[in-house]
Amino acid sequence: MDDAPQSDALVDATAAAIRARIMSGDIPIGAQLRQAELAKTLGVSRTPVREALRQLQTGGLIEVVPHRGAVVRVPAPWDVRETYEVRAELEGLACERAVPRITRDGLDDLRKANEALRPGAIRPDGSSTVANDSFHTLIHGIAGNERLARVIKEINEAFPRNVSALVLQDNPRHREDNFAEHERIITALAADDAETARREMQAHVISAGEQLARWYERRSATVFRG
Repeated sequence: MDDAPQSDALVDATAAAIRARIMSGDIPIGAQLRQAELAKTLGVSRTPVREALRQLQTGGLIEVVPHRGAVVRVPAPWDVRETYEVRAELEGLACERAVPRITRDGLDDLRKANEALRPGAIRPDGSSTVANDSFHTLIHGIAGNERLARVIKEINEAFPRNVSALVLQDNPRHREDNFAEHERIITALAADDAETARREMQAHVISAGEQLARWYERRSATVFRG
């Protein structure tokens, strides 16, 4: 009677492992996902891999292409813009909720995270992605709404996180804007200005989405779709 829960847990763990490799860029956008190779790499049979791929397809991270099978989805620029429009509203709400709850230590943590994103300090080792994600997740946690934080996390997992790091690395102007936008958010939070904090966060997320959409526009023509 315990076989089903164990099977579900194995599928979930397999899906998480594949998702992690996609999000890190180890499996790049447009890459074909071969069940036999994944099963060998992850040390499982093909059955949990097959079910895990179905799970990831439902979540929008992969798609099934005729004559190629499952591949890592290449997001359409319009999809990125629409997704980030929704994310902007949710992150704006989180930022507004954080205003009456944030402490001095919380502000110090945000400043520390953003310092790692200062133009000239970004290293091509993935640390910028960690710092940028940390800045936002700190605010999500301070906001005190687990459902809100969970929905934002689900939205973020629709796109490989390593691409966001590439966008920052490839565009010096965007690095400067990203750092300055974070600084304005911190200033609004420190000033107990909920309206400005929400507005600055919304503008910041919309700007990030536009940069990401443009990156996909430039890259999409070079990715073989079958």
